[in-house]
Amino acid sequence: MITPSPSEDPKGFLRALFRAAVERALPSHHLANHLPPPPRGRTLVIGAGKAAASMAQVVEAAWPPEAPLSGLVITRHGHVPGGPDRPPGRIEIAEAAHPVPDQAGVDATLRIVAMTDGLTPDDLVLCLLSGGGSSLLALPAPGVTLADKQLISQALLRSGANIAEMNCVRKHLSAVKGGRLGAMCAPAQVVSLMISDVPGDHPEVIASGPTVPDPSSCASALSILKRYRIPVADTVREGLESGRYESIKRLRGHTLRVIATPQQSLDAAAAMARQVGLEVLMVGDALQGESRDVGVMLATLSRQVTRPCLMLSGGETTVTLKDGEVAGEGGRSTELLLAFTIALDGVRGIHALAADTDGIDGVGTNAGAVCGPDTLQRAERLRLDAKDFLRRHDAYHFFEPLQDLVVTGPTCTNVNDFRAMLVM
Repeated sequence: MITPSPSEDPKGFLRALFRAAVERALPSHHLANHLPPPPRGRTLVIGAGKAAASMAQVVEAAWPPEAPLSGLVITRHGHVPGGPDRPPGRIEIAEAAHPVPDQAGVDATLRIVAMTDGLTPDDLVLCLLSGGGSSLLALPAPGVTLADKQLISQALLRSGANIAEMNCVRKHLSAVKGGRLGAMCAPAQVVSLMISDVPGDHPEVIASGPTVPDPSSCASALSILKRYRIPVADTVREGLESGRYESIKRLRGHTLRVIATPQQSLDAAAAMARQVGLEVLMVGDALQGESRDVGVMLATLSRQVTRPCLMLSGGETTVTLKDGEVAGEGGRSTELLLAFTIALDGVRGIHALAADTDGIDGVGTNAGAVCGPDTLQRAERLRLDAKDFLRRHDAYHFFEPLQDLVVTGPTCTNVNDFRAMLVM
């Protein structure tokens, strides 16, 4: 495929960079190289995440047909390559809700737990984990109801808490996360294959670390709930205060391998940019903070770099909703780009793209959006007030009539947000 010229087709070039970043994170390119040999006993495949179905399909294709293989993974609705008409395989695929857990996730998780019964030292468990697994692998701890977890998840999503904070709370209110699923698999050997969507690529944070020892504590989870003023039921508070919901601190017979990271996807985009002679500035793969604040920061930096230049960054920003606020559509990447656009105010020669590598920004249908120096001018002709859309957290309906949304559909992978600022 011919790469669009950054000077003649800047938005096309940015979209090509995004495709390269997503391509680098697809399990089909890398997962098979990380598979261990078949064990003497049977192999059980379990897991959860937006990439879990595509990861499971790679395992099936690479696994020797004569070697015993079975299992179940959970993915987000619509994130199964091939869709509902796909032929059945040796590894079952269940679909559930994200980002707030639902009963389908609970039912599928109960089935996974049942599959771990009777494992022996001769058996192997392959655990396939990626972003989104925290809500999909849903089994509340004793004394915690699904309704409790749904309310807390919704409050955390509105609070502005970062992913590590949210997952700290989630794992301490779970019967399977925070290393508990790994403990259930004993005495089998466990190999966790992970696609990272978290800043720092910390394994205990990816999908809330169901098969990974957890260094955080019930006290940490309580502190986060208090910091963001999130109310919880008395039974939930008692379980945390007593330490009854403490996570697993040690696991034996466990190996983990992170097979795709945000930085690797940024590197793939950088390589494409350098091939056409652009200088690349890596801002970082783990930027966090309020989406609109990060957008303003990146706009300020874009004004100051030496031209021509491509700025790349990743990470996971947040959108905080105040009491009583109702968000429109768009998600954190699209909101970041709208704030970036407003802050630049039509500065010449700067184009940008911000999108989520899983193909879904928040709960909308777009991955993100692109902008250019003429975006505000074109919006004014359509009587679109950029600041009003930002105030209402409705960036989707700002960029949609401009035909500047990035729409890919689910990519069946997830290495978090991707941002590219082209300064010509």
